[in-house]
Amino acid sequence: MMRRSALLGSLAAMATARSVRAETPVDLHLVLAVDVSRSIDEVEAELQRRGYIEALTNDRVIDAILSGEHRRIALCYTEWAGTQYQVIVIDWTLVDSAAAVRRFADKLAEAPRLSQSWTAVGAALTHAAQRFEASSFTSKRHVIDISGDGRTNDGPPAELIRDRLVAQGIVINGLPVMMNRTNFGRPPDLTLDKYYEENVIGGPGSFMIVADNFDHFSRAVRTKLVREISLNKITGPVSV
Repeated sequence: MMRRSALLGSLAAMATARSVRAETPVDLHLVLAVDVSRSIDEVEAELQRRGYIEALTNDRVIDAILSGEHRRIALCYTEWAGTQYQVIVIDWTLVDSAAAVRRFADKLAEAPRLSQSWTAVGAALTHAAQRFEASSFTSKRHVIDISGDGRTNDGPPAELIRDRLVAQGIVINGLPVMMNRTNFGRPPDLTLDKYYEENVIGGPGSFMIVADNFDHFSRAVRTKLVREISLNKITGPVSV
């Protein structure tokens, strides 16, 4: 009887914890969807991962997280390449303090990093949007922050998925990385920013920040995170 009572008490406590978490409001649901296609070499991939870690732990970003009504956001980090490679690196995490941000960054630093073929922006947006349905938190704002160095060459057109998600109330912000070098023998894509502007970003207040290369990536991510977390809006692309 004592063991049964203890078990029932434990189950009740777990149910209560889940219920409380399910009712926890946050200022923002933010999915960071990061390109790991093979057009990004090993050095660039390292700069990209480090860029997110440095940006997330920057004081300006932490201040933005703590500046909202609830002083907390829910954060999810995914990586993508072709339609068959959509991976949750870190699932929904409550970020409500500098310590919580650093714990998230530490997990990201330790997570394995793979590279896969093709670039499926539309599939990446679909996968990111599905994460909102799996969250245990509640918020009025659902934002996908997608970064990449190429346009769709696999899967559904990005603009079709973008339009469907915007109709659902999801905001999509972009971070195109403009690489002035050949890509598997092809010339550099000098209009990737225009592609993101016309086919990827969308929703009320949506915007993009353009990174000239991966050396500037951390600064671009930091600028972008501050603006989308604190609801500051800009018009048109910005180069960093």
